[in-house]
Amino acid sequence: MAFDAAIASEIWSAKYRFAPPQGEPEPDVAATWARVAAALAEAERPQDRLNMRAQFLDALSDFKFLPAGRILAGAGTGRQVTLFNCFVMGTIPDTLEGIFAHVREAAMTMQQGGGVGMDFSTIRPKGAPVRGVGAEASGPLSFMDVWDAMCRTVMSAGSRRGAMMGCLRIDHPDIESFIDAKRDASRFRNFNLSVLVTNAFMSALTSGADWPLCFGDVVYRTVPARDLWARLMRATYDGAEPGVIFIDRVNALNNLAGIETVAATNPCGEQPLPPYGACLLGAINLARLVERPFEAHASMNEHALEALTATAVRMLDNVIDISNYPLPQQEVEAKAKRRIGLGVTGLADALILCGARYGADEAVALTERWLGAIKRAAYRASARLAEEKGAFPLWDRSMLDRPNLRSLDGETRALIAEHGLRNACLTTIAPTGTTSLIAGNVSSGVEPVFAFGYTRKVRQADGSTREEAVEDYAMAQWRRLHGEIAPPTHAFVSAQTLTPADHLRMQAAAQLFIDSAISKTVNCPADIPFETFADIYVQAYELGCKGCTTYRPNAITGSVLSAPAPAPAPRPSESTLPKRPAKLGGATYKIKWPDTEHALYVTINDVEEGDGVRPFEIFLNSKNMEHYAWSLALTRMMSAVFRRGGDVRFVAEELKAVFDPRGGAWMGGRYVPSVLAAIGDIVQQHLDANAIQSEFTAEAGAPSPRRGCPKCGAAGLVRKEGCDTCFECGYSKCG
Repeated sequence: MAFDAAIASEIWSAKYRFAPPQGEPEPDVAATWARVAAALAEAERPQDRLNMRAQFLDALSDFKFLPAGRILAGAGTGRQVTLFNCFVMGTIPDTLEGIFAHVREAAMTMQQGGGVGMDFSTIRPKGAPVRGVGAEASGPLSFMDVWDAMCRTVMSAGSRRGAMMGCLRIDHPDIESFIDAKRDASRFRNFNLSVLVTNAFMSALTSGADWPLCFGDVVYRTVPARDLWARLMRATYDGAEPGVIFIDRVNALNNLAGIETVAATNPCGEQPLPPYGACLLGAINLARLVERPFEAHASMNEHALEALTATAVRMLDNVIDISNYPLPQQEVEAKAKRRIGLGVTGLADALILCGARYGADEAVALTERWLGAIKRAAYRASARLAEEKGAFPLWDRSMLDRPNLRSLDGETRALIAEHGLRNACLTTIAPTGTTSLIAGNVSSGVEPVFAFGYTRKVRQADGSTREEAVEDYAMAQWRRLHGEIAPPTHAFVSAQTLTPADHLRMQAAAQLFIDSAISKTVNCPADIPFETFADIYVQAYELGCKGCTTYRPNAITGSVLSAPAPAPAPRPSESTLPKRPAKLGGATYKIKWPDTEHALYVTINDVEEGDGVRPFEIFLNSKNMEHYAWSLALTRMMSAVFRRGGDVRFVAEELKAVFDPRGGAWMGGRYVPSVLAAIGDIVQQHLDANAIQSEFTAEAGAPSPRRGCPKCGAAGLVRKEGCDTCFECGYSKCG
């Protein structure tokens, strides 16, 4: 099967195509589907494998069912990787030995490709006494710095980027520092952050009461709940983090509330899990199941939807038995409860194909109908699997009284009462990122369409580039059927034209039918009033959501693409950059790298601005001409970044994360992984010496540069579902 666009083929080839050490790589995506179907069928009885393989292959074909990337990339390859996306690490003990043991466990999990979440609320606050050594505790944030450095090291050793979620309870004494942590744009760059907000706090917020900050039985101080909430909202307004998890609601609605307590989620927030919890993901592509698109009687083929759901449940259940697990505790947890995370993608496109406007009453009604059908079919399939293969080991009939099961119809409940369930939790809605791109650029998860069309550059074999138009799936289908006739504006709405209320209505409607949680970003305009913005989170709580994440273009993380455009935003040219003054002051630094005869000299010149100075340009010079080309390119690019202004500390951080496969060197008593990392150290020293102010100190609403992609450099990076995604090259990073 051929892909609809070059970007889909490139992403499949780079991320999911299997190329054995000896032998030819998979010739097409159909071969990938065949490999995955065969691998998942191995969990069946020998006499059933051939039939199940054919059934699984049919579900995968035409991108109807999209297993998560870990399954597509790893199933049937023989590689020692996990097929699970989502992990929450064990409860972190409040001891130095225990803390570093958990750092190691997180590293082992990420090394195999899993994203991890941690609750740092169990670590005593900064300044608390450490009895026995006569010292004061450094607090959870200092240890989060250790996790952050570990994640950066792990991701530098391979092609997969690390991803982590850091959580802290709203009543922890260090919560204010946690809330403000990402105002430093160079800190916790490998973390998503979420505050665990309790029902008691929301009551205190409503009543205007004071709120105690405590650890154990000790109350360290009290603060007005409304002041703490305003601080959280202001940090999120200014920098898009932290997010909010309504942790008591998460636990109250958990199917396993009687036997586990959830204290954290995976990096994108859709999977709340207990200590050492693990979950795998897959999504039904709703856009592929719409019949008679754009016609008056366009509709979802609900029979096909329910049949596909049953097959998907069986496929994901089989993954539990064939996957590797980074830690034995994760395997025990996974097999005791057999959690799966079946979700959807292409919801927004399916609504467009049916003529429904995202966020409107008609879209809410269709969303509830479709997700209700999936929930019903998923629970019936799990009950039938329990009849065939046995219920999950911790099944108990009392689960029938849990909210998610009480809302099922009588026939489904009777089936469960007779056979139990194969899977303790079944549904979630995760970001589908690159898997939705290879499926024809369908809308991701339950998000609205972000842009209906844009242009990206495609690199050719000879090094040249050509431009290619990339379209959203629904728009492509419209053009296929109607040519250049303009589509109806009623249904063709994007994230740029929707209100926050539209987003919340859709999230709340979907949450009614989801066991776990939903990864969803509420996009807000840059000029939204702060009071209106803060009310979004209160509305999310009142509507029954399990959490809330927003994105507003801001001075810390930069702007997202504000509207679809026929071409990517232009990169800055010499004519748009500030002119160089005739004379600049600066400093020159010397690097003596062990494997080269000649020293490298780094010169950074500064320009006066306001009450201080900032870097304006950088030069690399050496008698060694071997690296002339890359050093010249590096200095020109870095100088362009410096001249644009703003917070440039990320330049140092990116350079310091570069590891040379030939090995680094010891410099100044510590290991430096590459000569580029040594240059990054110098940039960091220069910034610190001149006390350059970070951009986050600018007034809210100040203009900010559009963010560039760290892979291709284009100004095409957007924030969706807690992930950065590049419209130019397909780069994606969550965390």
